[in-house]
This record gives sequence, C-alpha cells and structure tokens, in this order.
Amino acid sequence: MRRRDRGYAFLCLLLIAGQVWVDLTMPDYMSDITRLIVTPGSAMSEIWIAGAKMLSCALGSAALSVIVGYFAARLASDFSYTIREKVFHQVTDFGAEEIKRFSTASLITRTTNDITQIQMLVAMGLQVMIRAPIMAVWAVLKIVGKNWQLSLVTAGAVAVIMTVILILMKLVLPKFRIVQKQVDDVNRVTRENLTGLRIVRAFNAEEYQETKFETANSNLMSTQLYTARHLAVLMPVITLVMSGLSLAIYWLGASLVNGIPVTGVSAVAERVQMFSEVVVFSSYAIYVVMSFMMMVMIFMMLPRAQVSAARIEEVLAAKPRVAEGKGTESSEKGSLSFRNVSFRYADASEECLKDISFDVKPGETIAFIGATGSGKTTLVSLAARLYDATGGSIRLDGKDIREYTFDQLYARIGYIPQKAVLFSGTVAENLTFGDAGHPITAEDWKAALDIAQAEDFVGNLPGESGASVAQGGTNLSGGQKQRLAIARAIARKPEILIFDDSFSALDYRTDAALRRRLSADLEGTTCLIVAQRIGTIKHADRIVVLDEGRMAGIGTHEELMRECGVYREIALSQLSQTELEAS
Repeated sequence: MRRRDRGYAFLCLLLIAGQVWVDLTMPDYMSDITRLIVTPGSAMSEIWIAGAKMLSCALGSAALSVIVGYFAARLASDFSYTIREKVFHQVTDFGAEEIKRFSTASLITRTTNDITQIQMLVAMGLQVMIRAPIMAVWAVLKIVGKNWQLSLVTAGAVAVIMTVILILMKLVLPKFRIVQKQVDDVNRVTRENLTGLRIVRAFNAEEYQETKFETANSNLMSTQLYTARHLAVLMPVITLVMSGLSLAIYWLGASLVNGIPVTGVSAVAERVQMFSEVVVFSSYAIYVVMSFMMMVMIFMMLPRAQVSAARIEEVLAAKPRVAEGKGTESSEKGSLSFRNVSFRYADASEECLKDISFDVKPGETIAFIGATGSGKTTLVSLAARLYDATGGSIRLDGKDIREYTFDQLYARIGYIPQKAVLFSGTVAENLTFGDAGHPITAEDWKAALDIAQAEDFVGNLPGESGASVAQGGTNLSGGQKQRLAIARAIARKPEILIFDDSFSALDYRTDAALRRRLSADLEGTTCLIVAQRIGTIKHADRIVVLDEGRMAGIGTHEELMRECGVYREIALSQLSQTELEAS
C-alpha cells in the first residue's frame, strides 16, 4: 500500500471515530431533553439548547459520513488500481505453461471481476468494518453496569444475530468458491462463441453453442440463487431482532419503572431517572444491534471477496518457470546450439522431445519438418525460450539461453508464430510493436513490408500504413496477417528469425517470392523455419527431420532423400519423383 493510501486509511479511521463519538453523544442529549420535559419548572430555553446540540451532532455525523465515503472510495479505487497493475505485470511475465495452467478466461475474470469484488469490499468495509466494532464497543461501554436486566436482553439479541450469521456463512462460503469458477466458465464459453462466430455459423452450430452457454449460465444462476436465498434471511432476522429488542427493553423498562413505589418526591425523581435511563439504554442497544447489522452487510460481501482475494493471490504467488537471467553481452552473433535437449510438458506423462542435438551457424538457414505432433513447434518454442528445456542445454551466441535478460534475448530474436497475432491499432503501429533494443524507423518497416510481399496489399488499404487493424487482425485475410507478422519480425533486424509454420496461409507464388527475398536481403540473418511443405524448406542449408520427438535425420534435401526414409516418405506424399528431380 502506498504512503498516500496509508494516509487516507488513517484519516478515515480518525473521521470514523469522530462520527461514532458524535452519534453516541446524541442519546445523552435525548436523555437531557426527556428529563427536562418531565421535570416541573424546566425552562423552554434549556430544551431548545439541548435540541440544538442534538441537531448539531446529527448534521456533524452526516457531514463526516460524506467525507469518509469520499476518502474510502478514493482508497478503494487506488487499491484496486495497484492490485490490477500487479496482476497485469505478473501475467505479462507468465510463460506458456502458466497461461495454460490458469487459462485465458480465468485470468480475465481474475483481473476484472475478482478485483472489483475486493474494491467493493474495501469501499464499504473501510466505513463499516471500522465503524461497527468501534460503535459496538463504545455503546456497550456506555450501557454496561447501568441495568443488568436490560443488558441481558441486549446480549441475548446479539447472540441470536451471531448464531444466524455463523450458520449462514457455513452454508454459503463453499458456494462462493464455486461461483467464481462458474464465472470463468461463462467467460470462456462467451469468448469461444465470439472468436469462433464464423465457424459456428458455417457449421450451423448456433443451437449447440446456445445449449453450451445455457448450461454454464444456468449453473452460475443456480449457485447465485442458492447464496442469495440464504443471505436474504439475514435482513429479516436483523429487523425482527431490532424490533423485538426495542419492544423487550420498553416492556422491561416499564416494569422497572412501575416497580418503583410512588412515595414522595424522591420516588417521582427515581421514576423519571429510570425512565430516562430506559430511553437512553434503548438508543444505545439499537446502536449495538445496528453495529452487527452493518457487519452483516460486510459478511454478505466478504465470502465472495475472500474467494476473489485467494484467486488473485494465486496469480501473484505463481512463479514463472521461465526465469530471467542476468547476462547481456556475447562475443558471437547469430549462432544457436542444441545439446542433448529434451522437453516434457508439466502435465505430460512422457517427453515430447528427446535428445535433440544440432548446431546452427550465423547466417545459416535450418528447417524442421515432420508429421503432426512430432515436436516441431515445441522445438522452436524452446529456441525462443517460451519454455525451458527439461534436459540438456540451448546456447545462443555461445551462452546458455537462460543466462540472458529477456530484453537482450528477445532483441536478438524475431519470432513469427503459427497463428499470426495482430493488435488493434494501425498497420504502422503493429509493425513497430514492442522494443527491439533500437528505434524502428519508417525505412525499416517499409523495407520489411517489401521483403514480406506485403507492400502491395498495404498500399491498397484505405490510409495505407495508417489503415486500421481490428483486434486480432479480423479485418484481414489469413495470408495478409501472416505477411504483416513476418514484416513485423523482420523490421526488428534480429540476429535470428524463427518461422513457426508461418508460410501456411501463403500461396505458392508468394511463398517462393518471399523466400527469395529472405535469402537475398537477409543474408547474414540466421533462420529457423518450421514448415509442412517440402517446397518451402528444400533449399535450406540443412533440414532436421523429427519423428515422434526424436531426430530421424539431418542434412540437405538431397542427402535426406537418399538417407532418410521418413523425409523421403513426406516428400513423395507431396511431390512426384519427377517434380522432385526437376526442382
């Protein structure tokens, strides 16, 4: 908590204490007014003075309440801002494993809905959870020792309220834990439906998606109805107890007043004094019950906020498995080496990559091919350090990849994923996205557009490089998104370019033209290419063939055609023998 927030909290504490003191002073003036009214010979001016003091207390209490509400809202807003900032920065440090563990839908819910629950609790709790205990203790101190019968009735009312609260909390707290998970489910189904809207319509699956959403929504509604119905019992119970307490105090007070024998002036004075004490006791007893009623309001919010706080703490406490190193410099540039690298996903029973070893020289192009699920994407993800190898080592520019700071590591690497990801904004903003360790000039990204074969279609867009790009690039075709993603990586002028099946949406002509430009214009850049097409990779300096997570062969296209049966089978499944020989 920042120093300013601590100042707000301390100021709220002082103001709330002042408000409670003002509130609990009013019954004393009420007692004075009651005593003056029933006492013969009392001056009207005395009654007016006591009434004015009581009115001043009421107005002072209202003013303090407004001020406390303002500072509480400011503190809650600042507090939620701080938490949201911490959660966001923590999530940006997460690797692929952590994102998979929590899920995107859950992280969105935790960053929005869960933090909102805590903000509401702080805004109300700061006023109520501080005020209620102070008021309850102060009111009890005011009435303690005055009359044991009336004190016993008040204690009984408090015991009833506490019993009901404990029973209800026992019933609803487990359900609140379920509610937040069900909010995650609703969020997940909604995101799936919105992002896959075209597929849903194309497959006539609207009814299926509606049923899926209805199931998640109904589960959430049922749980919320359960908690709401149980918590709805609280307010009627509190109202009943307050009304019953007032009735019991006045009934018992009347019995106590009647119990004083009428014998002389002193007896009348005793009755007046007792009546005055009953009136004051009634006010203070109501304050005690009101304190618990205010705490009940917090108890209605507390279980869900507790669950939300635990979910946020789970995110903040998660330690990313991919930790940043401290090294920055290296004498080499553009080299990469895999040494007996193995990898297993956190939830997998066996390794998906086993004993992978190869070296890539600066400026060399190395390609990876294999059947679906052979580990191609996982392998280049290790090179980009989206994951850390579970066995062996990966060396970049002669140093273990884990020794680099993230800034230095990703300044060396240009990564183009399987699914091109674009951000809302303009074409130019997407091309200059991120920190490359040096300024990306207009000449840089224009040259990158030319190499990526994207210059023509960008020039035809309304506004050209200033054209708007929708979130996820949904207003562009698959091939256009891939070319912009390739241009974005090239504009960074990295030492190593990683193409993770990044040519799949391109036609053969564009694919060939792009590869020619890569060879001609990026001669000193090391390239790692994952592809399914033989035509895309056959001219690479070397090709690594993967089969069920192991290296089945490494060499040039001609060498692999002679020596590697797996590669030959893939090649012949795509091109005829004549086409292979001709190319």
